[in-house]
Amino acid sequence: MRRARTAWLAVILGTALLGGCSNGPTVEKGQPVPEFSGTTLAGGSVDLAALRGHPVLINFWGPSCVPCREEMPLLAAKAAEHAAGGLVIVGVLTDDPVEPAREFAAQYGGTWQTVIDPGGAIKKAYRVLGRPQSFFVDAQGVLRSIQIGALTDADFERQLALTTGG
Repeated sequence: MRRARTAWLAVILGTALLGGCSNGPTVEKGQPVPEFSGTTLAGGSVDLAALRGHPVLINFWGPSCVPCREEMPLLAAKAAEHAAGGLVIVGVLTDDPVEPAREFAAQYGGTWQTVIDPGGAIKKAYRVLGRPQSFFVDAQGVLRSIQIGALTDADFERQLALTTGG
């Protein structure tokens, strides 16, 4: 009986952690991603809807995240490598203060726009489980792939191909 209760509790907790009990938006492959806009680390603004027509990588990160430190140089290289193909990277700063994030981005080559998410609304809308987490979105705003954890070169290229049809 105790084993059955433990298994049931594990199912309930797993469902809750993965968002199955939430009435909020869902983020599913093959579906449009939640729209967002906000202020960037540089003081500008970004509106995801304005990026239609471009493949977009949305990357949730923060300077206190060790895997983010390992991933940032790869993202910088990939941003340069795929710029001619229209790739846009949008960072979402989550769970960390702004000033260390500015320093971190400058140090590690994160020159793309990073939206500040102080209340965690974007993180919640995307049901982010941890950092780094990346969402590959096609030019029509449809989610094609999700990467939980740091990207490798092979991960990036495989998922970008799903996004661009290449």
